[in-house]
Order: sequence, then structure tokens, then C-alpha cells
Amino acid sequence: MTENQSSGLAAAINKSLRELAQTFAAFFKAPRALWGINIPYVFEGLVYFGILTILGKFCSENVSLNDIHSGWVYGGVTGGITFAMLLFGGVSDKIGVRVSLALSLAVMMLGRVLVALSGTLSLGSGLGSPMFFLMAAGLLLMVSAYGIYMPAAYAGVKRYTNPQTAAIGYAVIYGLMNLGAFFSGFVSANTRHAFVLKFPPNGLTAVFWIYAGITLFGSLLTLLIITRKTDRRALDQVGRETRQMNTAEQNQAADARAAANKKKITAQVPLLAFLAWIALSLAALVLLVLSRSGKVSLPGVFLWPLLAFAVLGAGWEFLRRRPEHPFRDGRFVFFIFILIPVQTLFAHNWLTIPYYLDRAFAGTGVSRNFEIFSNINPILIFVLSPLIAALTARSNVYKMMIAGTFVMALPTFLLAIGPNVYLFLLYILLMSVGEAMWQPRFLQWVAEIAPEGKTGLYMGIGQFPWFLTKMITAMYSGYVIARYCPKPELGLPMRTGTMWLLYAVIAMASPIALVLARRWMAKGMTRKG
Repeated sequence: MTENQSSGLAAAINKSLRELAQTFAAFFKAPRALWGINIPYVFEGLVYFGILTILGKFCSENVSLNDIHSGWVYGGVTGGITFAMLLFGGVSDKIGVRVSLALSLAVMMLGRVLVALSGTLSLGSGLGSPMFFLMAAGLLLMVSAYGIYMPAAYAGVKRYTNPQTAAIGYAVIYGLMNLGAFFSGFVSANTRHAFVLKFPPNGLTAVFWIYAGITLFGSLLTLLIITRKTDRRALDQVGRETRQMNTAEQNQAADARAAANKKKITAQVPLLAFLAWIALSLAALVLLVLSRSGKVSLPGVFLWPLLAFAVLGAGWEFLRRRPEHPFRDGRFVFFIFILIPVQTLFAHNWLTIPYYLDRAFAGTGVSRNFEIFSNINPILIFVLSPLIAALTARSNVYKMMIAGTFVMALPTFLLAIGPNVYLFLLYILLMSVGEAMWQPRFLQWVAEIAPEGKTGLYMGIGQFPWFLTKMITAMYSGYVIARYCPKPELGLPMRTGTMWLLYAVIAMASPIALVLARRWMAKGMTRKG
């Protein structure tokens, strides 16, 4: 490296560090109302990811479901949350951020109480038992509430940040949920071991009671911090800061966009809701047939086409009356759907990794404290996400997608070598760097292209591929776990290397497709910063 190159690199680093310091300084001067979103988000991250980490073990050991059915429960919870966001994403735009957050957290607390009760009361066990249905009712309440909570939180970030602090605002809220997720490992492991005798067979019921209490605390914090007074002050502050930063041309462009948004056509919700209900009902029937017979029977053969028809009908009705809907833009659709393969790695954080650590490392400290090792990724995201977001705030979104998905997918091949705690830790480190490179920027991009007053709705729409990812991955993950990472007491061979090789190949499809489509995508995308 020459002297000029060295000085040029040093200057670039110094410039990046100055921008980083300025961005963080501006963010910490943000309105108080923003912290009414951020602080409870830490507790919600703890509870949500804590539940995902132990839900499979609870279904397997407490409810007595097999691995395949446990995977379906995971799919219903995680996929159901994203589907609920699609249905209820616009609620926060109508009733306000404060009310949406408080209402959703209260309903989530009730749902988590029901799940805890299912493990406390003597209701029998197994698929179709009262215990299963009580747990399912609690999870359904939690899922429905999340459909309001997540879009409302991101709408709140947009409401309480200005153009300078928006990027770091989205990255921080993403990081804070991951900070809470990291602590969930310690809360769960210590609670489980302390109450294993009082709540047999494993103390997991006590963990659910703790999580219900934490949810109550988070909802009270939201109401105390985000008052009508702090909301008005926040809007005044953000308005002043934005006016100082905006040019006349930017104001004119915003006025033009607002005028154009008034012309948008809305869909007929009753017909769409009816078709969506039919689709969900048929999906439930398909799962019931499969669970009863263990194979695709004659009724299942007829149900699948009906399910496909209902889903396509709902989609067509949704788009037919929305000529300016993003799903009618081929590049937008490609951009969000091509991320599905690499997003399967997110799903495997709770669908596969807790089982993998508990079973492949049986008899070790890793297995005994699998919740802690399962949640190392969140603390890395908490540290990396805002730093990388600030340093790459001016970077082209599409290039960040390519680089981030490559960095996230490639390390999965390390796990194909076989169970090794050091390789696992290296995998978690590298994939977390990749996640921090692209995921927060993608969320920011979806929120910023949303028309004024429709941020919650667009956040729900942008999450639809994530819904498909979680549903599809949950449908096959239980089968793969049972075959390649079975319970140690069954005495079957462990072939976890083959399992992770399969998942690595799937994940690599995203960055490769993004590279191949870069010229086509460049024609229809603007530089986001």
C-alpha cells in the first residue's frame, strides 16, 4: 500500500467515525417518546425470543408432541405473527401508536398467562388434549397482538425521528429487541433449573409465568413514558429538526407524494377477509388430515387445490383494486421474495438451533444451558447493528443486500463439518455480521417508501415473504430434526452435518440470485441512504 493510499484510507476511516459520532449524538437527543418504544422493546425482545427458544422443548416434553407437530406449532406462531401483521398492520395508523402499543402488550400478556396455565393445571397431554388447546389459545392471542405491536413500533420510530436519525433509529430498535433476546437465555436457564421440582418435568412452566410478568411491566412502561404530552412534544421537536434539514425541493416532492397518495384505491376488505379465512380454514384441515393419518390421504389431495385456489383468490382480490400496490411492481416483488432462502437461517435460530444444541451436545454444559448458547446472536446484533447502520448509512441498499446475504449464508457451511462448539460460535459471529449489514436497512427501506400515514400497512406488506419463510421452514424442519438430529435416548445416529449442508445450500440461493439480477434491479431502484 502506498503512502497516498494509506492516508486516503485513514481519512475515510476518520470521516466515517465523525459521521458515526454525529449520528449517535443526534439520536440521543431524540424525543422522550421514542424511548417509550425502545425501552419496552428490550423486555418484549426478551420474552418473545425466550418463548421461541423453549417452545419446542415445551411442546415435546410437556405437551408430548412429536418433533413434526412441534415444528407446526412454531410455524403457526411465527408465521401467524407475520400474517397478523399483514391483516392488522394498518391499525396503528388509525388508533395511534400509544394506544396500539398498550393494547397489544395487554393482549400478549393475557395470551402468555394462558400458556403458563396450560403447564400448571393438570389437563392431560398430547395433540388434541385440553392442555394443547389452552396453550394454542394463548399462543393465538399472542400472535394476534403482535400483528398490531410490531407495525406500531416501527411507525413510532418513523414518527419520533428525523431524516438524520431515522437510519440509526430503525437499527437501534432492531438491536434492542436482540439485546432482550440475549438476556432471555439467562432468565430461562436459571428459572428452569430453580423450579424444575415445583414445575415438572423441566421447570419451563415457571419460565412462562416470568415472561407474563415481564410483559405486564413492559406495557406499564409504555403508558408511563408515551403520554399525550410527550407525544406532542416529540412531534414538535421532530418537525423543527426536519424543517431545518429539508430543502424547498424536498418539501415540494413530499407535497406531490402526499397528493398522489390521496388517489389510491382501497380493496374491499370483507371479500378479502372472507377469502383469507377460507384459506386459513383449509390449511387447518390439511394439517389435521396429515396429523391424523401420517400421510397424504384422499381428503388431503382435494384440500390442497382448494387451499391454493383460496390463497390465489385472496391475493387477486387484494391486488385487483390496488393498481399502485407494491406487489404489482415486479422488481419490488423480486427484491423481497428472493430474500426467503437466506431468511430461513433466521427461522432456524428457533426451529433448529435449540434442538441442535440440546441434542448434539448432550451431556455437556452447552446442552444444559442451551438457551444461553441459542441467544448469542442477539447480543452480537445489538452491538453490530447500530454501528454498521451508521457506517453504511450512505451505502446503496442493493449492494448492502448482496454483501450482507453472502456474509450471512456462507458460514453455514462451517456447521456441515459436524458438532463443534468453536465452529458454532464462529458461525454465529459471522452470520450476525451479515445480518447486521442488511436486515435493518431492509426494514428502513420498506418503511421509507410507504406513503404518508400508511407506514404500518406497508410494514405488514413488506413482511409477507417472511410469513412464507416461517411457514415453509416450519413445515419441514421438524421432519429434518427427527431424521438428522433425533433425541439421544432413541439411540439413532446423529447426522447434523448433512442437515446444515442442506440449509447452507438453500441460504446461498439469495445472494447468488441478487448478483444475477443486479442490472435488471438497477433500472428500477433508486439509491437509498
